Amino acid sequence: MLLVHLSDLHCGRNSFSPRTLERAIKEINSLEPDVIVITGDITNGGLIDEYKLAAKHIRKLKCEKILLGSGNHDFQHTGFLLWEHFFPKPEMLTLKDTLIAHLRTARPDRDTGEVGYRQLVWFGELLKKHRDKFKIVALHHHLVPIPDTGTRQNIVVDAGDALRALMGGDANLILCGHKHRPWKLKVENLQIVHAGSVSSTRLRGFFSNSYNIIEMERGSFNVELKIVSGERMGFGKILSGYDGIRLPAALRIGDRPATERLSPTK
Repeated sequence: MLLVHLSDLHCGRNSFSPRTLERAIKEINSLEPDVIVITGDITNGGLIDEYKLAAKHIRKLKCEKILLGSGNHDFQHTGFLLWEHFFPKPEMLTLKDTLIAHLRTARPDRDTGEVGYRQLVWFGELLKKHRDKFKIVALHHHLVPIPDTGTRQNIVVDAGDALRALMGGDANLILCGHKHRPWKLKVENLQIVHAGSVSSTRLRGFFSNSYNIIEMERGSFNVELKIVSGERMGFGKILSGYDGIRLPAALRIGDRPATERLSPTK
């Protein structure tokens, strides 16, 4: 199964690059993915014109199975009232031996994420019910701090409880967005993969728009990062850090290739 994970479109004013999103959509469609997972911040401010614009772009994705998750920007300005109208798609997909489910963390007019006790109880039971399947959980906010992203204050406020429920339910793969920073880590038995922003100009710690390509087979997976209009690479290049290495030529700061050696002091 081929899964494409993208996040943080931010359709709307200011930081949105429609040209970049159009290029990304063409690339993703050429992959012919079995599933597309979008982990929130579809809009930039939860406004109705932004929802219309986001829906227009998402309809261009040629995939029958798309799981959409909400982000904190989508719930600004009472955007939570518009979400179900524009995106009534299911928040859970079952494909043969795989379960993909969305854990909602966005709250109206709040940057911080929260799962909540009732949702955790329900979600824990859901994971146990599908214990025989490979379980993918999608959420917007990050459960653990991500390097190079500044303040840690907008982590999921009940992250400890969420991690316990996910580990207790034997979740296999967690997909997140929010920080505009691609990253990959493991907490106990949980593999957590973050997507960068696919079409926002507000990029942190990484100098290109990107999305993730995940190939799955027989209970195992391999994740790679795809730079929009650029190369496809393993996460090893991202995880090794910037100190004393040469960044790939496709990574750019503005229009200048970032090929010089970088260090934390620069």
